[in-house]
Amino acid sequence: MRPPALAVLLALLLACAVPAPAAAADPDGVWPLRPRPAVATGFDPPASPWGAGHRGVDLVGSPGQVVRAALPGTVSYAAGLAGRGVVVVSHGTTRTTYEPVQAAVSVGDPVGAGDRLGTLQTAPSHCVPRSCLHWGWIDSASRDYLDPLRLVGVGPVRLLPFLSGAAPTRVPAARLPARPVGFALDPRLGVL
Repeated sequence: MRPPALAVLLALLLACAVPAPAAAADPDGVWPLRPRPAVATGFDPPASPWGAGHRGVDLVGSPGQVVRAALPGTVSYAAGLAGRGVVVVSHGTTRTTYEPVQAAVSVGDPVGAGDRLGTLQTAPSHCVPRSCLHWGWIDSASRDYLDPLRLVGVGPVRLLPFLSGAAPTRVPAARLPARPVGFALDPRLGVL
């Protein structure tokens, strides 16, 4: 092999061997209801900002149950909105939302992960006849809805390209699949 071709080949091999910069990890949060609640309705982001979808998750709770902050931050909203109590906690680049909640905090209050925000209201709720906490997570800059289950390590797994050498790209939440894609078993054909 000629020296220039060898140098190019060596440069390509080294470029592939250098690890890509790590993607920012999701923060470690806590469940807003204790004990760990069942998820009544999962995250189903809309295809467009005005489109239909489910911009958070519904967690099964009981009336009067304590609602806790998933992450540390500052209360940026704590009042009624469209007939139900809403609490919003800002965490710098993101914010979490909780409804319907009878607030025990005020705007400007600092909260830690697990601190009491208020209590779960019975109605109005779209989980009737059950009581549910609607828990949301939003990127403050892009206004993309994020899956709040990622904060507690339950969200979908995203795999990165093998040895691409490129930094991972951020996919807007609206373009992610609503539910994980799986396999179906057809007894006639095997795994599809």
